[in-house]
Amino acid sequence: MTGNLFITFEGGDGSGKSTQINKVKEFLEARGMSVLLTREPGGTAIGEKIRELILDRNNSEMHAMTEAMLYAASRTQHVQQVIKPALAEGITVICDRFVDSSIAYQGYGRNLGEAVKIINSYAVEDCIPDITFLLKLDPEVGKGRLVPGQEDRLELEKLDFHRRVYNGYEELEKTYADRIVGIDASGAIEDIFDEIRTYLERLIDDK
Repeated sequence: MTGNLFITFEGGDGSGKSTQINKVKEFLEARGMSVLLTREPGGTAIGEKIRELILDRNNSEMHAMTEAMLYAASRTQHVQQVIKPALAEGITVICDRFVDSSIAYQGYGRNLGEAVKIINSYAVEDCIPDITFLLKLDPEVGKGRLVPGQEDRLELEKLDFHRRVYNGYEELEKTYADRIVGIDASGAIEDIFDEIRTYLERLIDDK
């Protein structure tokens, strides 16, 4: 084993992923690990263009399956161009959202079901995270944290949509309990990070 990790962060909008991702990066670098931060959709020049299409609030006519396929297309490029090469070089990759987001948002939120898993099996191949931190926050609280007027197309969805997404994440947490760690994101930033750090230290020791 190279000792590097593939870490993903998941959660609803406003759950505080960005804050915790940066704290984890600092923690791992302090331990001498090389770390790459990346995100989905995006992470590559092609992926960022796809991101603009997906999140543009003017694209309200976008079909749910189109949305799902665009996410998968962005992910395919990301895995092949960025994630796999970095892991092969011994770099730890921290990704803000990955395949679980598609299953939660399009599979559950858009009611596309198993089709999303099938599409993404081609996008992800064998690139599976070592650990996924799911920051759990009531969708109504999360929406309240967003800056009015700056929401993207998905953030603008009604609360019912975000509740379906939340329920989807909870189902994923149960299904992949060996990989997905649910974290209460309603507490203080440092308390949340302390819990994440405990899991990371254990994972690093096992490596």
